Amino acid sequence: MQDCVDVGVKGAIIISAGFKETGADGAILENEIMDIAREGKIRVVGPNCLGVMNPINGLNATFATSIAKPGNVAFISQSGAMCTSILDWSLQANVGFSAFISIGSMMDISWGDLIYYLGDDPNTKAIAIYMETIGDARSFMSAASEVAMAKPIIVIKPGRTEQAAAAAASHTGSLAGSDDVLDAAFKRCGVLRVNKIREVFEIIELLGKQPRPRGKYLTILTNAGGPGVISTDALIDSGGQLAWLSDETMQELNQLLPKHWSHSNPIDLLGDATPETYARALTIAARNQYSDGILIVLTPQSMTDPTETAKRIAEVAKKLGGTKPILASWMGGAGVLEGRAILDEAGIPTYDYPDSAAEMFSYMFQYSVNVSQLYQCPRWCAEMHPESRMVDTILARAQTKGRKILTEFESKQILSAYGIPTVTSLLACNAEEAVCAANKIGYPVVIKINSETITHKTDVGGVKLNLNSPEQVRDAYDSIQHSVESKFGKDDFQGVTVQQMVNISGAYELIVGASPDDQFGPVILFGSGGTLVEVYNDKSLALPPLNSTLAHLLMKNTKIYKALKGVRGKSSADIKTLEKLIVNFSHLVMEKWNYISEIEINPLLSSGDALIALDARVILHSSAEAKTDGTENSNGIVRPAIRPYPSQYEQQFVSKKGRVMLIRAIMPEDEPLIVDFHKRISSESVYTRFLSDIPFEDRVKHNRLIRVCHVDYDRDIALVVLDKSSSTGKIVAAARLTKEHGMNVAEFSILVADDYQGEGLGGKLLRELIGHAKADNLSAIEAVVLQTNRAMIHVAEKAGFECIYDKEEGVVKQFLNLRDTHTQISAEDKKLKRLSAPIYI
Repeated sequence: MQDCVDVGVKGAIIISAGFKETGADGAILENEIMDIAREGKIRVVGPNCLGVMNPINGLNATFATSIAKPGNVAFISQSGAMCTSILDWSLQANVGFSAFISIGSMMDISWGDLIYYLGDDPNTKAIAIYMETIGDARSFMSAASEVAMAKPIIVIKPGRTEQAAAAAASHTGSLAGSDDVLDAAFKRCGVLRVNKIREVFEIIELLGKQPRPRGKYLTILTNAGGPGVISTDALIDSGGQLAWLSDETMQELNQLLPKHWSHSNPIDLLGDATPETYARALTIAARNQYSDGILIVLTPQSMTDPTETAKRIAEVAKKLGGTKPILASWMGGAGVLEGRAILDEAGIPTYDYPDSAAEMFSYMFQYSVNVSQLYQCPRWCAEMHPESRMVDTILARAQTKGRKILTEFESKQILSAYGIPTVTSLLACNAEEAVCAANKIGYPVVIKINSETITHKTDVGGVKLNLNSPEQVRDAYDSIQHSVESKFGKDDFQGVTVQQMVNISGAYELIVGASPDDQFGPVILFGSGGTLVEVYNDKSLALPPLNSTLAHLLMKNTKIYKALKGVRGKSSADIKTLEKLIVNFSHLVMEKWNYISEIEINPLLSSGDALIALDARVILHSSAEAKTDGTENSNGIVRPAIRPYPSQYEQQFVSKKGRVMLIRAIMPEDEPLIVDFHKRISSESVYTRFLSDIPFEDRVKHNRLIRVCHVDYDRDIALVVLDKSSSTGKIVAAARLTKEHGMNVAEFSILVADDYQGEGLGGKLLRELIGHAKADNLSAIEAVVLQTNRAMIHVAEKAGFECIYDKEEGVVKQFLNLRDTHTQISAEDKKLKRLSAPIYI
């Protein structure tokens, strides 16, 4: 590696094994190599990998004997053996790739780096991944959430069982991570996870040929009952549902089909179904408003014409114009091959077996749900919960004493500060105080141990229920005190809390909690609660922050959700209020993650319109671990994997011409506004901004604007200015700050509509970007502009930028040092600053 540095090599592939996967000595060797690589600014693929192929330009930097065929799918694998197997299969199956990468144990280049690269690669239309360990989880989430908007990312991730996870960890030397948390992360960043290798390429083909379904309801057309039943099982097991046949659909099918047809979905056309019957049935089924997709199954029977039926299906599909996905299963052998070829040519994916097709439809729906989450921009800032400031006092006081556990009373104070209703609780330090508290609350009451060290109260007899008199309260107090002091000690007993005895009959017991994951940081849990929570194991996970939509999705993934909607005569729970409670809980997790290790509400009681936290438990990070500045530290606390929508940038101001403007961070739904924005940009402004002529049609392509409007706030900040004086609230200026890889430096760009130039918008945006860079502890920000862009040069100089004129290139390199004024940027640092391609606004 040192030899590579000496001759100026900028990229290396290490195919050898024997590094961190072998133990401590291997990890030391790996660190030594990376120190050299970082010093020489070399990016490294591997180690323990096959290498890299680019079939488009013929690069084969692997030890494989053959190169993959060109195609539009990129394949990345941690397993070199998996790469060689897929390569061998692809050559026989005539499947091509835009890139074929063995990533190994990711000493340097990780999933995130490659996903960003392939997201920008015009030859790549989809990304397939074989993943054993996720490595840098934040980098993966950042890249995937940005790229998945435009290109499907399909992952096969083994390790669902503990044994498989252990095997993966020993293979790569990295943590495999919780599988449930990985599932939640994949869903949140728009990635689809499949279970089988063949499904990776099948779903990529399907997404490339058919539109995504709007829902999970499938209509099945078949000429045989058995395949319809098998398809139904596969559909339901994989998360789909059969579509309900509307009255109009039933009437039309009754007119078309023999009287003995199934009269339900699956629609059994019977064994003598002709090509015309199939075609007309497809037309009818496609009009059914309750259906989101159609699966057509054909079995070769004596009166069946597979080839002619395929032709008619292809004709009808063309007329339908891709309004709903259509899949097919032409079952059989040589007799159906011609029909399959016709369907494939028409862009209708065809499967050997109908259960496989049904599962693919469910995958399509899940992918749609995952991508839809990318459009959610949960908002959070400390000002949302002003009473939460008192929480810091509670937490700091506990950590100062070296405590790791809050009392139940303290825990409920924290919940109340975030708008989560709790049962009224009064503290009592002796039996008489407990009686006074009970008299004040009213009988019956519950008394619970108040301890700074004991977290599971029932294990020590620390809960006494349904107390109806002062005598019972005194006896219960004495019993709890004696039990704790005999099993632990006097220092473990700080009195009791007296609470109203809540009638839980007919109510649902829920659990809401959060605990840290070693890779993704805090993870929120929702599910069935109570004392049998581990037995029921009915739970769903999500990564904070959450908004109402994401909270609702979290609930929908549990069995208890159906009950909350109302069953067997019981009234439904207040779902909207429950959503708000979960959102507030996510705010608590986001704001106090560096204090709180685990937090749990169990049970959270739901009865009709009422929600109340009956019990709560909070476990803290140790004072040595925790920081109060909200940054990740070296003591093992992992910050949240997702940054919330930066509401703090929202502000109104008045331009130099007196127009009222709103500045805020960009949102995914801003795409139409950005298109309109580019309509008002002159060719001169385009050239000045992008340093080249970029046609309007290229600037507003959907796949490009997806990347522009969907921002990972951990890597970029993109701001827009809207004219509030106009009737439409149009975007009139935009700016972006993008961190450069491997450096604590970011590049900025600003674009202002021609008819709004000269109003101070550029200067305002630049000041906001500088403020963000300082808050993010960046060392410097930079940009490259044309020498003729006098306005931007003036704005930058006014903000304190150093402007270096490069006459040969005809540009001005702008640089602002954000470090302490006594710390100078070295000449070497300046020389190594990357001048990237212009960032599109």
